[in-house]
Amino acid sequence: MQDRPIGVFDSGLGGLTVLRALLDLLPHSSFVYFGDTARFPYGPKPHEEVFGYALEIGDVLASLHVKAMVVACNSATSVALDALRARHPIPVVGVIEPGMRAATQATRTGRVGVIGTVGTISSGAYQRAAEALAPDLSVTYAACPGFVEFVEAGDVDSDQVHVLAERLLAPVRDAKVDTLVLGCTHYPLLARTISDVMGPDVVLVSSADETAFEVRARLHADGDPNAHHDPRCRFITSGDPAVFKKLGAQFLGPEVQTVESWDWSAYGDTPWS
Repeated sequence: MQDRPIGVFDSGLGGLTVLRALLDLLPHSSFVYFGDTARFPYGPKPHEEVFGYALEIGDVLASLHVKAMVVACNSATSVALDALRARHPIPVVGVIEPGMRAATQATRTGRVGVIGTVGTISSGAYQRAAEALAPDLSVTYAACPGFVEFVEAGDVDSDQVHVLAERLLAPVRDAKVDTLVLGCTHYPLLARTISDVMGPDVVLVSSADETAFEVRARLHADGDPNAHHDPRCRFITSGDPAVFKKLGAQFLGPEVQTVESWDWSAYGDTPWS
């Protein structure tokens, strides 16, 4: 188990924000990252469709003998986390509860905002997490369609993004929240624009760091020291590897060296072992 990688997946590039936190916290671990860019965005899709995608990717990562699985996608976490845990006998960690837990610790006034994709917000997953962790919080939820598409296009600070943010963030700004949960792993890549709109007194909470801490705790609880003799990062995308490499290097860093292609049409005759 010690030499096995940790699997991380997302609908595209957003999960790289979680991978960055994992790399910083567990520098001696190996990782395999699957970005399902051919089928993004997950947010507007029916929950049943996203559920199926998550199980498929989970099976791919399991075939690569990962020792833990990180669902670095709020949409997939909201509909498939329990099923993935039941399907795979390894630690499976989502991003919703860690993010909400961080918000309860950060808020000073008890007024918290949560932004996410249409699918994540409509699933009620954050609402359930908030009720379980801190039922006295006043929480305002807002869906932000369009944010993911801008990030996947590599546009995180244009005038168009700013105008969209002004409109979509109006409900949480009007609620005078002091803490805003970025309930999609793509959204930290828009943090500068979101912060400009929300103002300097609002704390932006990403689930990335809290998720990384939970992964480390789970692995240590299982007696895994997370030490690899030759730690590596492997990247797989169902979309264009060249585009993923370019934007991945921009968003993550020099760890993105080679990106492998995954063809869902050939799924079943998998080359991975």
